[in-house]
Amino acid sequence: MRKAVIDLGTNTFHLFIVELEDGQLKTLYKEKIAVKIGKNGISKGYIAKDAMKRAVHTLEVFKTVLDQFHTTDVIGVATSAIRNAKNGQELLDQIHNSTQIEIQIISGDREAELIFEGVRAAEAVDNAPQLVMDIGGGSVEFIIGNDSQIFWKRSFEIGAQRLLDKFHKQDPMPASSVNEMFNWLEAELQELKTAIEKHKPIGLIGCSGTFDTLVEIHFKQTGEDRPVHPKVFELPIKAYRDMHRDLLIKDKEARLLIPGMVSMRVDMIVVASCLISFVTDLIPTEHITACTYALKEGVLYSMEHKPIAEKQ
Repeated sequence: MRKAVIDLGTNTFHLFIVELEDGQLKTLYKEKIAVKIGKNGISKGYIAKDAMKRAVHTLEVFKTVLDQFHTTDVIGVATSAIRNAKNGQELLDQIHNSTQIEIQIISGDREAELIFEGVRAAEAVDNAPQLVMDIGGGSVEFIIGNDSQIFWKRSFEIGAQRLLDKFHKQDPMPASSVNEMFNWLEAELQELKTAIEKHKPIGLIGCSGTFDTLVEIHFKQTGEDRPVHPKVFELPIKAYRDMHRDLLIKDKEARLLIPGMVSMRVDMIVVASCLISFVTDLIPTEHITACTYALKEGVLYSMEHKPIAEKQ
């Protein structure tokens, strides 16, 4: 059965077309476009007009691809930026009028559940509790769980675009701004710290763009060949900390010259890495597991499997 998922993230829009047979995915088409709908508006609670134009145009492109693949079973989900924008529904109405594609706004809790479904589908968790972290542009999802249940989950509106607007006002980011951000996170993430103390996850699993980029930089630095279709990578914590220190002292032009750097991530990667640094201080681990599966894979797998249990 052919299905498609459209994920309208704050930074990137994703289109994922697959054949689903006996619970197995065969990827037919995969694309991500840096629409950046949170730019110049997310911190003020709306989507800017030029961002809305980019969004509608991107969905028109996706519609053309869907027609080429004769795919009519389409699930569209919208997350933090659209979820919290005063004109979020207006954007979805424009998309529907132009493409007839229905997009559903999902809650932060549901987003966290689906991300964990994706991680579980990648077989990145076993019977030991792990902390899963997905850094989006608008929100960051944290989930503690194992291969059979979710112990705790929470979506925080502290995504990379919001952190960029709030703290990264000079480039390179001054030490005073980094310290200010860490103090702010200390207050904002008390609930996360309590959950970690209670459930004692033994490791950190990172999903989505920032972690993908850090892994790519690591492979370029080590000279190793990156496997073509793996679902998980292990990033040594020492290698991550070395990269983090390097990011803090570079401006945008210098960051763009880092082998493996993705241009669409270059603005937000500093604050995103600061957030990762904050979280790794809470969990003693020798590596970060980077998982290539997240929300869109979770949407597909949740259609085929019984949803993962949640601890009551």
